[in-house]
Amino acid sequence: MPQIIFLPHEDLCPEGKVIDVEPGVTVCDAALANGIEIEHACEKSCACTTCHVLIREGFDSLDDSDELEDDMLDKAWGLEPDSRLSCQACVGDADLVVEIPRYTINQVSERH
Repeated sequence: MPQIIFLPHEDLCPEGKVIDVEPGVTVCDAALANGIEIEHACEKSCACTTCHVLIREGFDSLDDSDELEDDMLDKAWGLEPDSRLSCQACVGDADLVVEIPRYTINQVSERH
């Protein structure tokens, strides 16, 4: 079973977290199910960038992003080549190391 290693984030998981996850689960759903309250203002419909993450290891094990996700990522704060929307990135067979950026472009944090 693959693992997602979340790097420390000052607000969401100060000590970082390692979780086991079934392949096919999105990074966002895995985070939320394990107490990491990652923003997802559009309710995971690929209509915003608040769940933007950086895949520091294991990026190539993810399915390719589609055109809609790529268009949304163009609007993300701190976009990097290893950026993905966590609501769209499904875990494959490899472990992932994930960094949650410090900021989003969300004007109001709704804290689901």
